[in-house]
Amino acid sequence: MNKALRAGIMSALLVAGLGIAPAVPAVSAPVPSAPASAPYCGITWGSGADHVTGTSSARISNVRAGEHTCYDRLVIDLKGKIKGYDVRYVKAVYTEGQGRKVPLAGTADLRIIVNAVAYDSAGHRTYNPKNNAKAVNVTGMRTFKQVAFLGSFEGQSSFGLGVRARLPFRSFVLAGPGAGSRLVIDVAHRW
Repeated sequence: MNKALRAGIMSALLVAGLGIAPAVPAVSAPVPSAPASAPYCGITWGSGADHVTGTSSARISNVRAGEHTCYDRLVIDLKGKIKGYDVRYVKAVYTEGQGRKVPLAGTADLRIIVNAVAYDSAGHRTYNPKNNAKAVNVTGMRTFKQVAFLGSFEGQSSFGLGVRARLPFRSFVLAGPGAGSRLVIDVAHRW
């Protein structure tokens, strides 16, 4: 047996005995596409209108704001259960009843209509900020620039929320405390 044949047989036996596959020419594999970047803070909200139909006898009692890690939050406290609201970006906001335009700080205006009033059955105000144009202090907040109370008329109350830019938002209702409820509006710090 010649030397080359013996070396080939030995090599084949060695490869078979060790479970080593014979060398195969390399074939280039397809390069996977880069994964899509994860949404900011996992936020998947959009900037389209959010609307829930319904009326109630709830009354606005307070409005407050807070800054969170990924978003700014506006909370409208109500005595009673809220059943309807409309939150959307608009070109401008206007006072209830008179229809007077209210300029807001920021580059985007979010209008919030709550199907609840800010007065009781005797006409006494249940929510009465010292300054309607600056109903809530949002100084230094990352996304909120101004909160204006636009008034209460014919079963609804409105707020204008001046936002740094047209950013994703969500709105939802929380029960409590007690028999009350809260309308919550979160606006993300960025997309």
